[in-house]
Amino acid sequence: MVFQEELIERVRSACLADDGLDSALMYGSFAAGEADEHSDIEFWLFFTPQRSAEIDPYSWCSDIAPLTYGLPNEFGSYVAFFPGLVRGEFHFATSDEIGDVADWPARGAAVERMVVVDRRGALESVLRDVPERYLPPVDDPDEAIAAYCDRFANWLVLAFHLASRGEDLRAWDALGHVQRHLVWMARLAERSTAHWLTPSRGAERELSPTTVAQLRASTGAAAPEALFGALRGALRLGTHLWQVLAERANRSIPTALFDELGTALDKRAAAAGQKANRAR
Repeated sequence: MVFQEELIERVRSACLADDGLDSALMYGSFAAGEADEHSDIEFWLFFTPQRSAEIDPYSWCSDIAPLTYGLPNEFGSYVAFFPGLVRGEFHFATSDEIGDVADWPARGAAVERMVVVDRRGALESVLRDVPERYLPPVDDPDEAIAAYCDRFANWLVLAFHLASRGEDLRAWDALGHVQRHLVWMARLAERSTAHWLTPSRGAERELSPTTVAQLRASTGAAAPEALFGALRGALRLGTHLWQVLAERANRSIPTALFDELGTALDKRAAAAGQKANRAR
């Protein structure tokens, strides 16, 4: 048993013992049965309004196990750091917010594995109406191309200009968006749409070794040579993946744009080579 499983049982006991807790659910890797020793523990806790006003997240979490630190993150959840660098994400909410679960794009696990406490039965009924897996727009090629391929092209050209200007860190940031859309495109092309909402999750296992190697070649450090090398790799892979998706949907790819970008990258590579030769 990994330490997280012990923590999960402690959370369950704490939830059952807290009469002011209306409902609670576990989500994420442990709920989905995909966890390992590096996985977080993740919960939504729905308290009565009266009990919610009394809750101090740090104190509540530290009753589970001693904390090394705790903080609210940018998504509204409380992140608790337990011994062994174990992360716990706890969303402290009220019972009035249970209905918001219906707006989730997917729940990611079986309802039976998610529900921790449901004193009124309100949580389970909402959860069952949420699809277990998010289904990407594979049946609508125009929507898929607009949402993933078009945005890949937009970020790719932006990253090129930023790198050319010498804004290496900003270009590196834009390259992260390029890579994320590349992974989505790869999943569409290989019909491997598990973990769609976090597309890089499990990519090494779920995508072909060739594609994984090409995705690695589309990454780089925030330095000119590495950035332009990553952009060339991203252009090659993106052109291939877009072509696969376009042929499948009887669409075309933006060949003129990609040719122009490829020529610009070749000029950059040639200029860099001449600069290196002069420095010798």
